[in-house]
Amino acid sequence: MKAKLFAAAAALALTGCAGTQPTLGGGSTIATGSAGGATASNASTQLEKCDKPLGTLSVVEDRSMPWYQQLSQYKLGSTTPVLRMMIQQSNCFVVVERGAAMDHMMGERALEASGEMRNNSNFGKGQIAAADYTMSPTITFSQKGTQGMGGALGGLGLIGSVAGFVAGSMKANEASTMLLMVDNRSGVQLAAAEGSAKNFDFGMFGGLFGGGGFGGAGGYSNTPEGKILIASFMDSYNNVVRAVRNYKAQEVAGGLGTGGALGVQGGSTAASQQVGATPAPAASGKKGSKKK
Repeated sequence: MKAKLFAAAAALALTGCAGTQPTLGGGSTIATGSAGGATASNASTQLEKCDKPLGTLSVVEDRSMPWYQQLSQYKLGSTTPVLRMMIQQSNCFVVVERGAAMDHMMGERALEASGEMRNNSNFGKGQIAAADYTMSPTITFSQKGTQGMGGALGGLGLIGSVAGFVAGSMKANEASTMLLMVDNRSGVQLAAAEGSAKNFDFGMFGGLFGGGGFGGAGGYSNTPEGKILIASFMDSYNNVVRAVRNYKAQEVAGGLGTGGALGVQGGSTAASQQVGATPAPAASGKKGSKKK
């Protein structure tokens, strides 16, 4: 059996390199197609869908985080464009711009205010839709290793063995991602979801990722690294949608942000006032005599 698997891997490797499609917890998928308003074309069948949007949403990356800096090692850029496409395809949220294009939106308004635009350009105040929610992506870097068919034990970085494969080896690539969704008015976190993806690659005669061209957003659709990341993010997003479908608001006695139910001695909140308080004397249950 092992000999047959080795032969299959070697045959596939003769074409350069080949591998299985990324999986969402077991099934293959890649974000594809397009979105226009509430309609989607050629969207993944594994993407969760909604009958109507739950509100407006912006996608914001924390570009100061180490995971974002390390994307450049794989010739990958921002995750925002493909995430926004998936979100619109799902019709669960209406995506609003809060990225670089926002500067151009404001630039158009500045041009109108300067008097340079034609009459009736209609860039007046009060037209930008508010973002009800913000979604933030995070990549969790895996450091697992898998046994190759050729006997080599390979370490996995962000999404697999980046250094290349030993001739005749097969290794698993894995990615783990998270999405957090926050209510913009209160700052309360509404949903959090982890996602993962895994595939297998066959390599021979050199590095796995050394032969292809990278760059721009295309890296996410044309490279093994990009494909496995987007599959993982789709898994994360599907988990967010499943969670908010069954959403139930968290409630705290007295209201959110008013001190909470955990008091401290000497504190000023309602719960703190109960710490160390002398309990009221119990009623004796006896009736007092009436004065004549």
